[in-house]
Amino acid sequence: MSLATDRGKLQSADKPTLYKRIRIDIERRILTGEWPPGHRIPFEHELMLRYGCSRMTVSKALSELAQADLIERRRKAGSFVRRPTFLSAVLKIADIRAEINALGRSYGYELIQCSRRTANATDRARLGAGKTGKVIAIACRHSADGVPFAIEDRLIDLDAVPEAAAADFATEPPGSWLLHHVPWTEAEHSISAIVADEQAAAALDIAIGAPCLVIDRHTWRSARPLTAVRLLYPGESHKLIARFKGGLEG
Repeated sequence: MSLATDRGKLQSADKPTLYKRIRIDIERRILTGEWPPGHRIPFEHELMLRYGCSRMTVSKALSELAQADLIERRRKAGSFVRRPTFLSAVLKIADIRAEINALGRSYGYELIQCSRRTANATDRARLGAGKTGKVIAIACRHSADGVPFAIEDRLIDLDAVPEAAAADFATEPPGSWLLHHVPWTEAEHSISAIVADEQAAAALDIAIGAPCLVIDRHTWRSARPLTAVRLLYPGESHKLIARFKGGLEG
């Protein structure tokens, strides 16, 4: 549909409400999915020509859309349909795949690295297990609608979870597999914020120095360490909620 479709109506509207009509028209395109997340809104001078109005009118409409968190305005780059804000649980062990699907978005998974090795001192310290023999180290990336959602760095204690040796983590996300196979009795979350280094920025498709949310989680079964995982999220697109109950590892 052309932006000029409703131009006649817009031009005949009362001047005080013209910016509202422009805002409503753009809002409709966003909410119906005609303009999906990440879509660039036409530049202000393009909107001026198509709606037959002043820059001030266009700017006011865009400002209200930005205040409603429907678009984001980037200096020199223009305005873009805002990507959805994801909610990440603080005190809940959630299946990231199910979490993304519940948002009505398409889940994607990429295994970056998976290796089995004899635990070294760093592994034992991270797991909090003094006598761990073998571990599986996994690095993977989760995405929503093709956009990086989180990167995951996980250690699994094979002495505590021997069945993990036969799991196919090339196709099954480790959190999803653990959720359905490994019961746990105690969990701990440590939440922090960092800025993205070059590696994290590339993995999450964000700028170097952009804020990131970090959740470090440890789980135990009857005081026996099971797994330690670090989840790194783009900070600008995530919020935290707090809700917790016992269940299965994930």
